[in-house]
Amino acid sequence: MIALLAVFVCSLILTLWLASGKSPLKVLDAPNERSLHEGAIPKTGGIALLVALFSGWTWELQQFDIPMAFIAIFLSALLVASISFMDDLRELSPLARIMVHAVADAILVSSGLTVHDSFAGDLFSFLAIIWMLNLYNFMDGMDGFAGGMALSGFAFIGLAGYLQGEELFALLAWMVAAASAGFLFKNFPPAKIFMGDTGSAVIGFLAAAFSLWGVRDGLFPLWFPLLLFSPFVVDATVTLFRRLLRGEKVWQAHREHYYQRLVLAGWGHKKTVLIEYLLMGAVGFSALAMLYWKPLIPYGSGLWVVAYTLLAYKSDQLCNSKV
Repeated sequence: MIALLAVFVCSLILTLWLASGKSPLKVLDAPNERSLHEGAIPKTGGIALLVALFSGWTWELQQFDIPMAFIAIFLSALLVASISFMDDLRELSPLARIMVHAVADAILVSSGLTVHDSFAGDLFSFLAIIWMLNLYNFMDGMDGFAGGMALSGFAFIGLAGYLQGEELFALLAWMVAAASAGFLFKNFPPAKIFMGDTGSAVIGFLAAAFSLWGVRDGLFPLWFPLLLFSPFVVDATVTLFRRLLRGEKVWQAHREHYYQRLVLAGWGHKKTVLIEYLLMGAVGFSALAMLYWKPLIPYGSGLWVVAYTLLAYKSDQLCNSKV
């Protein structure tokens, strides 16, 4: 508890400082065609989150035998953070980012963090990490959204590990949640600071890494983290396929995600993100219930397929009626 509190307080203090305008590091997010905000806002919140997180991890690992899986995660996350910070300072070419992401991805896979010890398992894991890293970046476009998903997703992943007796796994995951909670104090609508690519890319990368770690060690099956992060996974994946079917250039910035369309339809940031928080809590608790009461799995998964279909339909109706 002391370690988690320390990470939370460190993240909070650094976030407050970076959002205050007193910091010498001034990297602003100017509105563009993808943005939902008006006016330039600091996008250095990811630095606060990651400094608190990495400091907490470094301190706590002195008390434990360091698992090789986590060494790979830590080193890879630092690599992703470095290239993302450079991208926040001065926009890099997509090729430069992809190459560094691929190296970080390869470090994880080569360390054994895959869904299955086979070529197919390695390839699937490699692509899943790349997709989750970029997916999280795509979804970081609304006040309080990405930080809330990190808080919820890693809290439940840590709880699953703790209930399996893996206290170190749980603590390391909960530290991500604690750092995200500190950041949310200034990122909740109306946001005074964003996490930038430095935060969103690393959090997405860690979501994939901890998911693969848990699957590999038998803490939970793959569907468990997919359900936990489904508010992001479903929105980003469905939006991608919709744009592909329409023949749009999927690499271009846009405002076609469901959360963006709901904000633009008149719900605003606060109402939309609070509804998303309810969804995150619902998928989290249902995923835990299904994990420990196996007969619920077919019913729960079926209900969530129906629920997401209805949510998409109702969202489309609402957004189209506002056009």
